[in-house]
Amino acid sequence: MHVVSKLDLVDIRLLLELVRDPRAQIGELSEHLGVARNTAQSRIRRLLRSGTLRSSGRELDLEALNYDVAAFVTIEVSHRELDGVISGLRRLHQVLEVHEISGRGDVWCRVTAKDTHHLQSALRSILRIKGVIRTETVLALHEHIPYRTEPLLRTLADEQ
Repeated sequence: MHVVSKLDLVDIRLLLELVRDPRAQIGELSEHLGVARNTAQSRIRRLLRSGTLRSSGRELDLEALNYDVAAFVTIEVSHRELDGVISGLRRLHQVLEVHEISGRGDVWCRVTAKDTHHLQSALRSILRIKGVIRTETVLALHEHIPYRTEPLLRTLADEQ
């Protein structure tokens, strides 16, 4: 992975459009962004080459965006407040996904941060949500296998 030196507003808006609609065509993207088709095309190529935009067109390499810390947070919730906690987590931009779970804890979420101080700030925001009783945080040290569905699809195809 090569880190993109600096993302400008066009890069960020382009990534937002691709996350919103991974199948968007170059013409649509250039129109939405108000840039030439060649500009949109070259930006996408550069983001793919650098690894910032993964080949799926939807997944982003967060480290390439300077979000170097990934953490998994298990949250114990007052059950009457579960919906409110989920709503509160939805408002935190560093929360990438949230799952209601069985076992120890009630909610699991994946959080990203630029550094440990940024993570601490996110964790404090989580703890301030009404209904959160306590949290347990585990840091991810290295991503060995990114989110994937291809092996699952290949197995389904082989079963046909």
